[in-house]
Amino acid sequence: MFGTQARGEVSHEFQPPLMQYWRPNIYTRRANIVVKFQDLYGFTVEGNVDDVNVLNEVREKVRQQGRVWWALEANKGANWYLQPQISSLSEGIGVAALKLSALANSITLKKLIRKGIPPVLRPKVWFSVSGAAKKRSTVPESYYNDLIKAVEGKVTPATKQIDHDLPRTFPGHPWFDTQEGRAALRRVLVGYSFRDCHVGYCQGLNYVAALLLLVMKTEEDAFWMLAVLLENVLVNDCYTDNLSGCHVEQRVFKDLLSKKCPRIAAHLEAMEFDVSLVATEWFLCLFSKSLPSETTMRVWDVLFYDGAKVLFHVALAIFKMNEEELLMTSQIGDVINILQRSTHHLYDPDDLLTVAFDKIGSMTSTTITKQRKKQEPAVMAELDQRLRRLNSLKMDDKPDSPRE
Repeated sequence: MFGTQARGEVSHEFQPPLMQYWRPNIYTRRANIVVKFQDLYGFTVEGNVDDVNVLNEVREKVRQQGRVWWALEANKGANWYLQPQISSLSEGIGVAALKLSALANSITLKKLIRKGIPPVLRPKVWFSVSGAAKKRSTVPESYYNDLIKAVEGKVTPATKQIDHDLPRTFPGHPWFDTQEGRAALRRVLVGYSFRDCHVGYCQGLNYVAALLLLVMKTEEDAFWMLAVLLENVLVNDCYTDNLSGCHVEQRVFKDLLSKKCPRIAAHLEAMEFDVSLVATEWFLCLFSKSLPSETTMRVWDVLFYDGAKVLFHVALAIFKMNEEELLMTSQIGDVINILQRSTHHLYDPDDLLTVAFDKIGSMTSTTITKQRKKQEPAVMAELDQRLRRLNSLKMDDKPDSPRE
């Protein structure tokens, strides 16, 4: 993955060393031996022997799930999940049979995605179910290359911030520490900053775009995945200058926490702990800085299919999984440490997603949309007040005009 390659293409030749299957006895576990190795996406993982065992089990689950997908491809055809959605089928002879087939495929696909998309199929499935393929089809084929050529050499506040953040994006990763890796990431981020000047660039997008590059086959595909993510999947204005959309999401999350995890919410409120201290990064980076890479990918599998409500499910699940330990805390720092430690060691995606969708309960997109509309006026009023205060301070700092 990290060798010389044509511009715009991201090779997937890199194969980290396969983990050896550990068979530790009780004494080995107690020794808590620290083990370091690279995961499927080239990130260095550091954990104890039990963590390695969990990752071995996860890899075996991935292989088993892959066999399910291959069997379905053999039965239904290689691109069965790329068939048109029910709503897009036109009326005519045989439409009922087509709708029934599409419905069956949709139900099957939803179940499969919840269990994880095989890494080799991830690029194609993401590109289809997210709407990125449809978005790209609306512009000329040369759109991305023309955009990159047009913006080459241009300097804006966004490009300056991107250049500042590139070395800080997953430092230590064997590809993003190279000139080639950083150049690819820069082109995707700079290209999008010119596509949508309203968003431009926001810190956090560098981590999202970096993971998209590791998964997708080309820079262009990573660019379109970023575009569909910001323009269709996530709520509007999450990454604008005032982060208004992100502020709305934090208020919605706080309300959901009080409904879904009332004991935790009451305890944290008594401590005067603001959940946005941890959840803001989760929502802006889409858990890419918090969860292990394969767990993040599993979250994104569902995100690209079910939409932004998945972020609430996962965030609530993290709190729920640490409920008893959180209820024993009395210091804000302890809450942060517990959540950071637990997320960094969530190596089994099934543990997280089972809680997120089976124990948290259902949340419809309609319900969350209503919650957003309810919170928007308060957020906008707060941001407006903050802006007025900032402008007032700027006026106070101006030197007095010279007297005539």
